[in-house]
Amino acid sequence: MTTIQDVVIALDTLSGGRVSRTETEHPFSIWKDSGIRGKKVLESPGLVWGDPSRPVKKLAVAMTLSEHDIELAAATGVDAIVAHHPIADAASSGGVTLKNYLNLSGLAVLELHEAFHGLHPGIAFLHGHRVRYSDIHFGGEEGNVLFVGTVFPEVKTLGDILSRLHSYMGVDEDAELLKMEKEIRGSSSAVEASLVTQGRIVLGSKESAVKHVLHIFPHTGFSPSHLRQAKERFPEADTVIASISRVRSDSELVREAERLGLAFVIGNCHVLEILENGLPLAYALDKLLPDVEVVLFRERVTSIPLREMGGERIRQYAEMMADHYLVNKVQV
Repeated sequence: MTTIQDVVIALDTLSGGRVSRTETEHPFSIWKDSGIRGKKVLESPGLVWGDPSRPVKKLAVAMTLSEHDIELAAATGVDAIVAHHPIADAASSGGVTLKNYLNLSGLAVLELHEAFHGLHPGIAFLHGHRVRYSDIHFGGEEGNVLFVGTVFPEVKTLGDILSRLHSYMGVDEDAELLKMEKEIRGSSSAVEASLVTQGRIVLGSKESAVKHVLHIFPHTGFSPSHLRQAKERFPEADTVIASISRVRSDSELVREAERLGLAFVIGNCHVLEILENGLPLAYALDKLLPDVEVVLFRERVTSIPLREMGGERIRQYAEMMADHYLVNKVQV
């Protein structure tokens, strides 16, 4: 019989001991704090909530835990969810207290995040290069990730990077799915996150040659100053790949890359990390826990114009609630 504790042991095994660390200062238990009042959160790799002795027959891997995941897990017989991103009370459970929601559903939840980062070269592989140097706290800042790589022989241009991502990430399938959804809903304007945030070239062209890359993740705090440091340390670099988070074309990061003579490519967005990191994690757990059924929870976020959302009856309901109970509260 496989238990929640066996899942913890499996996570510790695949992370090389990053879950069971017993130091007073756990190096992968990190406070994340933007200075927004009351919103900081502590990352705690391993079991966040649940009875370690409980049996597990079905396990879900997710990126960011939400009430959608909890409800889906409860409805499909999932015993535990392994979330990549840190879990926060109420924020991860629809605004209600997390343990009550989880207990109601009989769920255990676990998290990894920084304890998982750097364990495999998959994100670099998908973007077409082999890592020869990596740092998950570049510039002395925890979680600030830099990969320095040399592209594979078949990757000769910036266009090759985009074509590789298009193929690996199944963009055509997602586009076909959205096309069918638009037809069913009668919506001509619906868009979907993984499609509108596809990779693109900011500096350079599809024909621009590429050999040595600085692969950065701007959401970790990678700044123009860090880019200058990286270029000074690795002067052979000719291209910046920015992935997970998006970068505006007029950002200081792009301007600094231009000053340094670097091409700039935006790679996969954060919504595709379920394939980049979630899928390898799920396969690893499947191999380490052969008696457990492993599934993936993938978020699919669409934007639909207001008056095309839902059927006619639900639209009438929404407008009635707005008219009679919300917008008319201000007395003239």
